[in-house]
Amino acid sequence: MTQSVILILLVEMLERFCFYGINYTTTAYLTGEYNDDWNADMPSIQASSYVSISTAVAYTTPFVGAMLADNLLGEYITIIMGCCLCYIPGLVLIALTTIPNFMGRMDFNVRAIQWGLLVLWPIGTGTVKACVNVFGAKQFHPILQSSLIERYYVNFYMCINIGALTGGVVVPIVAQWAVTWAYCIPVMVLVVGVSLFLFGGARYVKPVPRYDVGYWMREVGELCCGGGESGERRSQRDKKQQLIRQQSSNGPADKVGIGTVLLLSSLIIPFNIAYAQMATTFIVQGSVMKPWGMIDAPMMNNADAISVLAFGYIIGNIIYPELNRRQIKIPTTHKFAIGSTFGAVAVGCAIITDYQIHRVYKERGEAISILWQSFPYFLIGIGEIFAVSAAYEVAFTVAPAKKKSLASAANLFMVGGAPNVFCIYLYNACRSWFLNANGLAHIHKLSDYSTAKVVNYFWLLEAIAMFGVIVNLLPPVKNWVASIEEAAAEAVKTPMNTPMIRKNLKQRRKDRGGTSSNNDEETPLIKAKKHADYLKYGSGPELRKFGSMRAGPSLKNAHHNPPPTSGGQGQPTISLAREVKNKLEPYADKK
Repeated sequence: MTQSVILILLVEMLERFCFYGINYTTTAYLTGEYNDDWNADMPSIQASSYVSISTAVAYTTPFVGAMLADNLLGEYITIIMGCCLCYIPGLVLIALTTIPNFMGRMDFNVRAIQWGLLVLWPIGTGTVKACVNVFGAKQFHPILQSSLIERYYVNFYMCINIGALTGGVVVPIVAQWAVTWAYCIPVMVLVVGVSLFLFGGARYVKPVPRYDVGYWMREVGELCCGGGESGERRSQRDKKQQLIRQQSSNGPADKVGIGTVLLLSSLIIPFNIAYAQMATTFIVQGSVMKPWGMIDAPMMNNADAISVLAFGYIIGNIIYPELNRRQIKIPTTHKFAIGSTFGAVAVGCAIITDYQIHRVYKERGEAISILWQSFPYFLIGIGEIFAVSAAYEVAFTVAPAKKKSLASAANLFMVGGAPNVFCIYLYNACRSWFLNANGLAHIHKLSDYSTAKVVNYFWLLEAIAMFGVIVNLLPPVKNWVASIEEAAAEAVKTPMNTPMIRKNLKQRRKDRGGTSSNNDEETPLIKAKKHADYLKYGSGPELRKFGSMRAGPSLKNAHHNPPPTSGGQGQPTISLAREVKNKLEPYADKK
């Protein structure tokens, strides 16, 4: 890969270090696990709600980054502004709340943690996340380097998990010793990442944005309301584009839009519901299990990152290239189905683990080892490689050229926003399964957990994951996704097909008030007077095979300044030029 892509992957890795370093430790920090004397003193449910809200904001604000990147600033400037104006200030504010009495208050400053954790930090990460993967993919040609784009997204997702692994190990370990120093590490790491990103500024391919906020707003309006603005408020250009779409229902522009990207990404919602359990119910289950050395329930999240790194390398650098060499391409829906299958198996392992917890406690009154959870985490990691990385890829490839960041935002919302919102409703609907024998939601102790029915919730997750497998294996779904990918590829190769060009030409003539014949092939170029002007002020036509024409060397110059010849060479060219000129002169003399 090029140096520019390596720098982009590096900044993504460092950004994920910061995100997961904070995300994995927020609940413990707010509940006072790291410092008994200085903390927010929140109950577990409230602390978990803070984490869920920040995650939802982080996966919804990519729409803001997409608008800035596609229409105003471009991906490069948007990434820099997102980091400097929101991300880094949010991390600084969170770190300052760990210092007792630093902000002039005797009690914990809840308002500061709310601004840092729920506003600045998630907005910053959402803004950056919408742009960085698109910016890296734009360093490749969409057609000539399509296989490199596929490998790029696998490597991109591996870099995400390298950052998640290192951040999920370093920050929690340091937090056990000094939470202030632990939360200062992400600040310094992100500053280094932004500096490296700026260092590669001259090496990047930076597509020019549209500078048209109205266009983006119309797209969002059509996405949300099923329609656009009124005809009086549309620009003349948009009217013509709408006319072209009406005249040719086979045009690729009709088939690929942001709404289509949302529908495509929604196919992996069942998998992402299972994936979202790593920071919620898997942690609840792991909290009643016996730690293995320094490895406790939050640290087990790193098993997922290790799985992605190990199997991601095998899949991205061995399996995919070998399939490419054999000209075998796994359909996108089959990748989604494979990922959902691994998600279903992971939830199945969690069910087995839950039954084992109850059995051992009932027989011996003991807790089982936390290493039992390594199986669900490893399987979820393999599923991510197929499902989530494929969703990143398809969102980029099928989106129109000027809506790449918006498509990335839509995909991120379906990857992290919608599944987490669905999980919140799911938790409330299944609340009775998370109550102990006394009817309380405190089940972080083994004696209370053994009286709850969390395993019923896991069975519900198993049904959801299996539903995702079945949907993605349906032939109509496979064919629909394949047709969208083919339409997007055709739009890149030939943005406007010949019938559309002809009809658009006739409409332009009509708009000018001119007349046109019934022959679509007739153009002003072959009319006598205009063609004579073309010969006089420009270049003569050069005949090509299959009857095509393009501007070539001036016939007039060829007549007065013939090229030097040697041994008769060049004479056929002069004769052909004179012959062409003689054929065209009668038309040029007509008034």
